[in-house]
Amino acid sequence: MLSLSWLGLGQVAASPWLLLLLVGVSWLLARVLAWSYSFYDTCCRLRCFPQPPKRNWFWGHLGLVHPTEQGLRVLTQLVATYSKGFVTWLGPTIPLITLCHPDMIRTITNASAAIAPKDTVFYSFLKPWLGDGLLLSAGDKWSSHRRMLTPAFHFNILKHYVKIFNDSVNVMHAKWKRLVSEGSTRLDMFEHISLMTLDSLQKCVFSFDSNCQEKPSEYIAAILELSALVAKRHQQIFMHMDFLYYLTPDGQRFRRACRLVHNFTDAVIQERRRTLPDEGVDDFLKAKAKAKTLDFIDVLLLTKDKDGKQLSDEDIRAEADTFMFGGHDTTASGLSWVLYNLAKHPEYQERCRQRVQELLRDREPKEIEW
Repeated sequence: MLSLSWLGLGQVAASPWLLLLLVGVSWLLARVLAWSYSFYDTCCRLRCFPQPPKRNWFWGHLGLVHPTEQGLRVLTQLVATYSKGFVTWLGPTIPLITLCHPDMIRTITNASAAIAPKDTVFYSFLKPWLGDGLLLSAGDKWSSHRRMLTPAFHFNILKHYVKIFNDSVNVMHAKWKRLVSEGSTRLDMFEHISLMTLDSLQKCVFSFDSNCQEKPSEYIAAILELSALVAKRHQQIFMHMDFLYYLTPDGQRFRRACRLVHNFTDAVIQERRRTLPDEGVDDFLKAKAKAKTLDFIDVLLLTKDKDGKQLSDEDIRAEADTFMFGGHDTTASGLSWVLYNLAKHPEYQERCRQRVQELLRDREPKEIEW
């Protein structure tokens, strides 16, 4: 038995279990107080941002903007009302800042990698899929990997991708013509453009042609499913907890799709690593460049940091998966938005068409080069 007189409780005796309980309660209380202070400090800092009325104190603004046409109208109205920026709450404790004005956004985009803020909540949902790639990593690791990936964006490598882009777009155009000839009057542009960008990326990253625009591809379907599941989870506050999410059908689908994507990427990496020469890397690069077949995986396998250390297979997989996700999603969204605005403003569409025709004068589209 132990005396608790040092706590000012007199000659009270207690077992070690009671002491352990007191330590546990003290630790928990300290954590709660620390979190409460941090949350209060965050709320004080966010007072400079206006916010739309909450649904209620618990749900916050969840459900305010749905991924529908009506949700887009609501978001447009919010931007018109709060032209600089505004804050919304995912549940009672998670703030989400939306910046609308270029001057506000410029402050973030000009920030160094060491201090640039990242959405830790949303990005945590991507972590099992994308690992520590450029999108999710930060600080020294981000800087190191960014330097190592610089060769992948060299002009002499990127210019050979233009033909791949053109070929993928031609497949999409041919499919549209066929659908129209069959009587289709509506096309889901984002779906078609997403498949086109994924088709292009798979050829540029892996040198793999899945023909995903014409026939189903398990790998491409898994990427689209993962993107949809992550977006859906972000809207469901209780699904933010991993132990709950992975008990649900969506969580199990997410794990299955992750395994499929990782297995595909790992297989390509292992196959490519077996074909790489043990020596004569310069000759290998020259041969690849001459044949115009150097892809993203080749660059990742050959790149080294300042100490001569290569990327691990796990790092290569993370970067490849990151570019497949980030590259197709942002490009498809941007292209869809451009086409929407060109359709909405025919006068600008005509000006763009005239400009393209001027550039292509006396040339076939297949001759387009960087």
